[in-house]
Amino acid sequence: MKFTINILFTILSLCTFIACSSNDEEPVVPEEPGDEIVTGFAKGADVSWVTEMEKAGYKFYNRSGDEKECIALMRELGMNAIRLRVWVNPASGWCNSGDLLIKAWRAKNLGMRIMVDFHYSDTWADPSSQTKPAAWANLPFNELKEAVATHTSEVLTRLKENDIDVEWIQIGNETRNGMLWDDGMASENMRNYAELNNAGYDVAKSIYPGAGIIVHIDSGDNNDLFRWIFDGLQSEGGKWDIIGMSLYPTADTWQQMNQACLANMEDMVARYNCPVILCEVGMPWDEAEICKAFLNDLIAKSQNIPQDNCLGIFYWEPQAYNNWNNYSLGAFDNSGMPTIALDAFSN
Repeated sequence: MKFTINILFTILSLCTFIACSSNDEEPVVPEEPGDEIVTGFAKGADVSWVTEMEKAGYKFYNRSGDEKECIALMRELGMNAIRLRVWVNPASGWCNSGDLLIKAWRAKNLGMRIMVDFHYSDTWADPSSQTKPAAWANLPFNELKEAVATHTSEVLTRLKENDIDVEWIQIGNETRNGMLWDDGMASENMRNYAELNNAGYDVAKSIYPGAGIIVHIDSGDNNDLFRWIFDGLQSEGGKWDIIGMSLYPTADTWQQMNQACLANMEDMVARYNCPVILCEVGMPWDEAEICKAFLNDLIAKSQNIPQDNCLGIFYWEPQAYNNWNNYSLGAFDNSGMPTIALDAFSN
């Protein structure tokens, strides 16, 4: 019976995949399934916008002008991993668990490694906003922890039942001051934040025991911030396997920011005896030469962190182009082709 249910679920997933394709045309699908096992340093991208972009009519091309499915194009550009966010009950429907499954299914069938980024919100969670999902807004704290555990379980179980492996799982997104404010605001109650984090950690480990569980903070060049949040989590019994970072330099700051980020990574490895990973990086799309230099430097030096303790680097939404959502830090030009910045991933 379970086998039959899984077949039916896969069929439904494929139908949803087709529904999310642009203009109700025949969808662009990954054409080269990957069956090799990829390990080592992760070179990847967060492409969570891809299904929404397709529905809006956006298409993606390699430098020869051939149309490509976006994740297949990332692989062609030298990437081996994909990062995908998930929201609880987004008003638009994009980045909910069903949309996540569609994108994860594509990545799996291309042999890509997968990171799942839980925001624990109905919309963006980041340093300035960690808003509870509407359905959780008035829950007592113990029930809020249960909601975190239940949501984490439901999302990951859905992936697991469809035979999708997950290598990394983020418990929260850029949680420099905790998550699920105000209950989990770290500056007000570090213990609450640690307990909410652990509610997600424990469930994630029960479903994917081999996955690396990430606590992800922005400003990877800010050592004081990282020491404060991770010292606080550690003092309250907070759990993590990997420390995640974001880094968004400008043309005139990338060299010093890289240097500071690398020093911070080495400190995190030594101080907490755990590896690090760059979950998000980006620069303006029209500064491609500078961005390529930034990425080449960061990738090469990250791989020299002692004992391979930097696990990888992910570009955030490189496929965004032509002012998609007013986002200018992608790495595609306005014709839908990758810029030379992404050559750094094929080295």
